[in-house]
Amino acid sequence: MTYQHATDARARMVGVKDFAERLEIALASWVDCAAEYHEFASQFFRTAADPTSSLSPFSNESHPARATAVELFREVLTGSELAPKLDAELAELLPDILWLYLMVVVLYWVFDRTPDTERTREFVHRSTPMAARVINLSRYRVFRPIVRDAKGLIQDFILPTIGRTQKS
Repeated sequence: MTYQHATDARARMVGVKDFAERLEIALASWVDCAAEYHEFASQFFRTAADPTSSLSPFSNESHPARATAVELFREVLTGSELAPKLDAELAELLPDILWLYLMVVVLYWVFDRTPDTERTREFVHRSTPMAARVINLSRYRVFRPIVRDAKGLIQDFILPTIGRTQKS
């Protein structure tokens, strides 16, 4: 499904340069591609939530799927008007952060029982502009210390817990 998602999102992003729009497209595409699996989501989640499970999105076994998704989020950024304006350090880390954002969406989706996962779709629609604004603000000098602190936390505590992820 990860490859289907990447292909679908790439096709939907053609010609779109606005970062917030590209991000929303990528996340909405995942919700659409996952729709047929929603009835099994809670059973899958129980297994995937086990840190020793190979089905965990954080496991070494899930590395190929995770790498595909992270690469998609790299394309979300690099194809946008925002990419050249960001600090290079943040731009390098951002695709992993955006993948973690997808994991939040996935968790919300698992528990969403509305028809056609309407609440998840609305969550994506309303949260992406906010996420894009925060990312856009990160390029301003006044926010650099906070960005560097957040980057350090992510590199020191989050990324090392994800299978086959190198600490920079």
